[in-house]
Amino acid sequence: GALQGQMIVDGLAAAGKDIKTASIIYSSGDPTDGNAKMFLDGALGVLNAAGAKAAFTMTGTWDGAKAGTLFEQAFTAVKGKVDAVLAPNDNNAASIIAILDKNKLTVPVSGQDASVAGLQNVLLGKQTATVYKPFQLEVKAALDVIAAILAGEKYATDKTLDDGTPYVAVDPVSVGADKVKDVVADGNAKAADICTAAVAEACAKYGVQ
Repeated sequence: GALQGQMIVDGLAAAGKDIKTASIIYSSGDPTDGNAKMFLDGALGVLNAAGAKAAFTMTGTWDGAKAGTLFEQAFTAVKGKVDAVLAPNDNNAASIIAILDKNKLTVPVSGQDASVAGLQNVLLGKQTATVYKPFQLEVKAALDVIAAILAGEKYATDKTLDDGTPYVAVDPVSVGADKVKDVVADGNAKAADICTAAVAEACAKYGVQ
């Protein structure tokens, strides 16, 4: 979530927009999903510290198609004045970007999951970045915990959920256009899937192969 918030901060700065007066639309995942709340809280921590304020807050959803409909309503509510969009994942971001495209707008949009569509939108400059969570890091953390348990040891954790459940945190990565090639190199995406005709030029520019 903090990485997503930073995407908006950095994207607005790059666009020469004052974040304190920028018209930002906030969206989030399904409010019944505890993960969605954590992502949103992380993003808000960064955005609030930077002085950002929501011009409109959408109803939370993980449904991409629904996110598109909700964004159209938000777009109307702010009379088309949109400087950035906090999107919870690449799926939602893709639907939001489709509406922005229709209105000939390109603004900072956050994302998450390093999906093929998300990576394509990042390369095309339509999405500021996407949060990438390499499975290799998650697997290593899981194996470390298992090894400790098998050795009869208690694995030290320094983080807990709101309900007190301890967990092991793995640092995600913010992937902008210049880092898409790293996701491919890790084996977590295929250049052949990303570099379709519309994205081929951007792939060549950023070394995605």
